[in-house]
Amino acid sequence: MEQTQVDKVQEITDKLEQGIKDLFDSEKYMNYLKVMSKFHNYSFNNSLLIAMQKPDATFVAGYTSWQANFHRNVNKGEHGIKILAPSPYKINKDVERIDPDTNQPILGKNGEPLKERIQVTIPAYKLTYVYDISQTSGEELPEISKELSGDIKEYERFLEAIRKAALVPIEICSITTGANGFYHLEEKKIAVREGMSHSQIVKTAIHEIAHAKLHDKDNGVEKDNLPDRRTKEVEAESIAYTVCQHFGIDTSEYSFGYVAGWSSGKSLDELKSSMNTIRTTASEIIKDIEKELVLIEQEEKTTQLAHEIDDFVKEYDPYEYADQVEDREANVERIKADLKASNTDHYQKWFEPIIQDKEQVEMRDKATKISEQIEGFSKVKSVQDISKTVGEDKTMDVVKTHHRSHR
Repeated sequence: MEQTQVDKVQEITDKLEQGIKDLFDSEKYMNYLKVMSKFHNYSFNNSLLIAMQKPDATFVAGYTSWQANFHRNVNKGEHGIKILAPSPYKINKDVERIDPDTNQPILGKNGEPLKERIQVTIPAYKLTYVYDISQTSGEELPEISKELSGDIKEYERFLEAIRKAALVPIEICSITTGANGFYHLEEKKIAVREGMSHSQIVKTAIHEIAHAKLHDKDNGVEKDNLPDRRTKEVEAESIAYTVCQHFGIDTSEYSFGYVAGWSSGKSLDELKSSMNTIRTTASEIIKDIEKELVLIEQEEKTTQLAHEIDDFVKEYDPYEYADQVEDREANVERIKADLKASNTDHYQKWFEPIIQDKEQVEMRDKATKISEQIEGFSKVKSVQDISKTVGEDKTMDVVKTHHRSHR
């Protein structure tokens, strides 16, 4: 029995949940937590200071802390990030002695309050410097989420289908904040960091499409009841994993750790509570991409056939062609328009005597081949038919992608 898309998405999301559970129980995760616990939790004010001076900072520690706790050294010439560190000092102070029972000063023989000397701590702060991991060198920190390094077959076509399926423009560009991508809530566009692998770019683009589809404050599906940041990220990455897995792109090395990092704990509350949203949205994106892949392939075949017809006519009667055609590119576009509209009877009539010509064998064979292709185009599905077919979970002759690791 053929597996439907709904069943396939269910199977993929089940695999995602199990993979994250396995990660939580792994030695890799325990080692990650052990190392991460050594990083200091900075106050709100110091976090603002760090963000103002180095917006792309990820892991921050002091000069000696990098050496002692992480076996890394600050690179020569690096400028530290200024923060305020507690620097309290103590002074001696004479105060009145207080009776613990009456909570009143204890008086001496002369009627004056007795005094005692105590040591008082005065809160104070001093300027100190910390450094981001990008400013250091040494042992690698443990990772639970690893950037993808796979290639994708027919990557340009697949990325174009993703662009067309997206609700907003997608731009591959330089991002200096350290993020792989983001969805701009005001400008309604997606940015994806250039220079990454095919798999990482595609995965990130789909992650941000999920944000645009679900979490846009004006048009998102969940705009009237937006979830918290943790749930948003779990939803977006889970959808990206599911869509990529459907098309043969394994993102588990990145997605399992990403979802685990944003989950509130091993119970995976965010993932479980959002599973219906994840499955529904992933299915919608899959259908949209598949439809665009078919349309792109159809457009490519139409263009190729239009060029073949134009080339044949020019080769068969170059003088007549020169008299009739002033702009060859425009002529190809006219042929494409006829093919798309199934307005091809006049082409078939023109080819008919050539096909019946028993003397010019080579031209006859070429004409026969082109005529058969034209006939096939009269049976090409419309956009509405393609959308309906995809929606019914029928097997389609779409261009699938394949993952190949560099490692």
